[in-house]
Amino acid sequence: MKLLYLVIGFCIISSCAKNTQEIDALISQASVDKEVVNEATILYSDSAYVNVRITAPTLERHLSRSRPMEEFTDGIKVEFLNERGRSTGVLTAEYATREPIKQIITCRRNVYLTNYSGEQLLTSELIWDEKEEILKTEKFVKLIQSETQDTTMGFGFVSNQDFTRFEIKRKASASLNADELSKALKN
Repeated sequence: MKLLYLVIGFCIISSCAKNTQEIDALISQASVDKEVVNEATILYSDSAYVNVRITAPTLERHLSRSRPMEEFTDGIKVEFLNERGRSTGVLTAEYATREPIKQIITCRRNVYLTNYSGEQLLTSELIWDEKEEILKTEKFVKLIQSETQDTTMGFGFVSNQDFTRFEIKRKASASLNADELSKALKN
């Protein structure tokens, strides 16, 4: 009788071992190359201060070893923060990708950038180089200055990530605000 229990026990153990081997083989064959995170928040810090907060409804991480990528399929919001945690600028877009190896985020579709002064930049694409801490594009841009409501348009743009120092590379046109226009018409 003891021999019978020993044989049954051995069969159970050996069948379990085969099953785990089969499961391991299935897992290694499976294409586990993507993670999906809902309501994602990513914080960047330097010297114990959070200086960037990224939020997104959906973040898809593509786990390729040669070219990993993060995709923000339902939009992205990037807040640039000062040492006290106050916002110095906000970047939003309907879609974005991040290349972790290159440390570059490319924002596309209805891209808006605002700074603490209320200046706004609108474009179809904006690239944030995290390493160099610059924002840039070669696409069409529209810049609205908050105090004067002047609007400047052109192609190509480069700025520090706080959007306090910037340049439009090729200006397409410039317009006067309403007060300046009425003064110009009177003269």
